[in-house]
Amino acid sequence: MSAAATAGTWKLGDLEVNRIGYGAMRLTGNGMMGNSDGTPIDRDAAVALLHSAFEQGVNHIDTAAFYFSPLRSANELINRALSSWRGDVVVVTKVGPARDPSGEWLGTVRPDQLRGQVEENLRQLGRDCLDVVNLRAGGPRTASIAEHFGALAELREAGLVRHLGLSAVLPEHIAEAQTIAPVVCVQNSYGLDWRRADKSGLVDLCGQQGIAFVPFFAVSGLRREAAASQEQDARVQSVARAHHATPAQVRLAWTLHRGPHVLAIPGTTNPAHLTENLAAGSLRLTEEELALLDKRDESTA
Repeated sequence: MSAAATAGTWKLGDLEVNRIGYGAMRLTGNGMMGNSDGTPIDRDAAVALLHSAFEQGVNHIDTAAFYFSPLRSANELINRALSSWRGDVVVVTKVGPARDPSGEWLGTVRPDQLRGQVEENLRQLGRDCLDVVNLRAGGPRTASIAEHFGALAELREAGLVRHLGLSAVLPEHIAEAQTIAPVVCVQNSYGLDWRRADKSGLVDLCGQQGIAFVPFFAVSGLRREAAASQEQDARVQSVARAHHATPAQVRLAWTLHRGPHVLAIPGTTNPAHLTENLAAGSLRLTEEELALLDKRDESTA
């Protein structure tokens, strides 16, 4: 069994994927919020890293056309890697936010502009149809996503998109979207240090409806896109020592234990960290360890 398959599988619509995938944002630099000005990853090294991920069972990649830095585009690196790979890989992209060529954020596009974003993803990825497109909402304060999601549903009917998902939403947004077209996945910030998706009931709602819940920042938590730093949580350190594991592996394992519908998309440019992340799928935490990790300060919930 491949490393990425040790946590089991889940279906995004009719597309079965291993529960541990790969998030491509870091391929462009260290994040997007002003942290992308460092030395860019070498293109050949990026392709080799993606091929290593595929070889270890990763068949689910998260990306976006707005994942780019001055010299690198995540979509173009993925395109290059997939062009020389014979296996099947599900590529999940997202639309909604816009950046100009210099990287400046322009806010969320109008519904009628979503087709252009979908077509840009198609061009960059070298595909005729996108496997899954997530609508990245303007955040939990967004009153309605009906117009934007409806525009994507029309593109799905036109054959440009196979399945649809949501990102940065609340339960009421899912209910609204489901009246328009099926939702196969939901991406929200979620992890040991940030559990608003538990308080809102979003994680459990997705499980009840057969929707994949795909957390981002599951490892970095409140540090979001900042570079990796030494683990500060004594409980995570304790569980990691007991399993001869890394703190990142414990955080990923805790996330995967939330339910069979919960996927993981950790990103890295370090081949060793990639292997460690994928090995987290075989880490089985005890009930006592899960209870210990679950005891969080309410301020982080």
